[in-house]
Amino acid sequence: WGCTWGLPALLSPPDAEKTPGYWNKGARRRLELAMALQPAAQRAKNIILFMGDGMGLSTMSAARIYKGQLAGGSGEESVLAMETFPHMALAKTYTIDRQVPDSAGTGTAYLCGVKANAKTLGLSGAAVYGKCHSTFGNEVDSVLHRARLAGKAVGIVTTTRVQHASPAAAYAHSASRGWYADANMPREALRDGCKDIADQLVHNTDINVILGGGRMYMTPKRTPDPEYPEDPEQNGTRKDGRDLIAEWLSAKQVACREEGMWLQAQGVCHRHWLCSCWQGARYVWDKKGLDAVEDDSVSHLMGLFEPKDMRYELNRNTSTDPSIVEMTEKAIRILRRNPNGFFLFVEDDRVPRAGGRIDHGHHSGRAKQALMEAVMLDRAVARAGELTSPADTLTVVTADHSHVFTFGGSTPRGNSIFGLAPKKAKDKRAYTSILYGNGPGYSIRDGARPAASLPAAEDKDYRQQAAVPLETETHSGEDVVVLAQGPMAHLFHGVQEQHYIAHAMAYAACLEPYATEPGCRAARRASRGTQCSPQPLLALLALCMAALTVRG
Repeated sequence: WGCTWGLPALLSPPDAEKTPGYWNKGARRRLELAMALQPAAQRAKNIILFMGDGMGLSTMSAARIYKGQLAGGSGEESVLAMETFPHMALAKTYTIDRQVPDSAGTGTAYLCGVKANAKTLGLSGAAVYGKCHSTFGNEVDSVLHRARLAGKAVGIVTTTRVQHASPAAAYAHSASRGWYADANMPREALRDGCKDIADQLVHNTDINVILGGGRMYMTPKRTPDPEYPEDPEQNGTRKDGRDLIAEWLSAKQVACREEGMWLQAQGVCHRHWLCSCWQGARYVWDKKGLDAVEDDSVSHLMGLFEPKDMRYELNRNTSTDPSIVEMTEKAIRILRRNPNGFFLFVEDDRVPRAGGRIDHGHHSGRAKQALMEAVMLDRAVARAGELTSPADTLTVVTADHSHVFTFGGSTPRGNSIFGLAPKKAKDKRAYTSILYGNGPGYSIRDGARPAASLPAAEDKDYRQQAAVPLETETHSGEDVVVLAQGPMAHLFHGVQEQHYIAHAMAYAACLEPYATEPGCRAARRASRGTQCSPQPLLALLALCMAALTVRG
């Protein structure tokens, strides 16, 4: 479906659009596709969840236009790769305690399957923000964690720090989204036994691929950063003196080496993905290191490419920092070798060291930075579609929340998405089509609003004007779209609570609490059967059972 659904919306000559036949023909083709659409009722072997932080409907629409204009078109008739998915729902984003949510509460919803309180991660609504003691007994497990327990490979790709709220909801249980390292935690929380998010990244879930930013939270205080050794502000921050990168490497290499060498000794290593473990887990911190990792040489890869968050795509050093497309491809190539399948979470939420992302691009009032991030996420969606098959891979694209971002002003067809409205405002001053409801773009000079102008408004760091002065622009509370293709994609329909996303994914892949639903046993047999003949797998199973007996 990803290859055909968008065909009727290809670019067209302006003259053709003036004839009723053009629109009638296009509508007929879409009707034919709709009538041929059948639910893919088989279970999903693989799941990829793409999450555009702050990518509301207005951001998606503007990103579509920007994509088309980058390609030389007028933009409006362009089609995002994610928009070719045949199934769609809307998700309500409120949290238990907030009408307008944050990324931690929403992450807990779409990854763990329960609505929660804002600023808390991987905890039910019984937990209280900032109160360590409310953590214990209120933990909820993510779909990623359940997929790993089911024998699937799992991975996280993000353009922010890997300890950030959205990816952290996949593995952490924290009463505060801000407890990145022990240095960020109050003494009371440490005394009561709570662990920082970086510690939980390494020890909570056996995550096969971890790609993003966040080096400083992993290393001891004053440890020089490998990329910025002369900048003390980029040094490690941990007060406990631990090097979590070294801990992760040591644990994975020892475990993998023992398992891989044992399997190799039994003569079945070449048939099983875990046998690559004996060559060791890998840690990299730049694009060169990532590119040097051979897909079949590791089963565990950690890549941390900035001390905190990765840079905007428009500011990215292409020789030292990988793009979200490159990270997504590397993750899929490693994860897909697991015969049981995989779960991959991909988030675009990028900042330069001063601040930003799809989300923070909006927070800082810089629309061009935000929209470029949305375009890059869509390119990652397209590349993932080339590397997987909708026959066995459920791909879901959504957002955690939206922003007070809009574009209007009766602009003509083909107007630059960052351009000016054709008429001046009541104050007789020009304004951009894109505006924010609040944020740092508010400005009064000499008692009046400054006039917008070109080419300044086209600059990547231009701040669009805002109606209300705030230090940072805020999230908004409207529903977000959920797009899906692949097995069980038809489960995404109508208007749903946001936590439904986690349940639909778990059901589609036969993960807890739906592991014993009808069709799951046959799905597990089928996923193993697609990798190699039954005899080696039966032999491997017998050997594994024998090993467990001996070790027990």
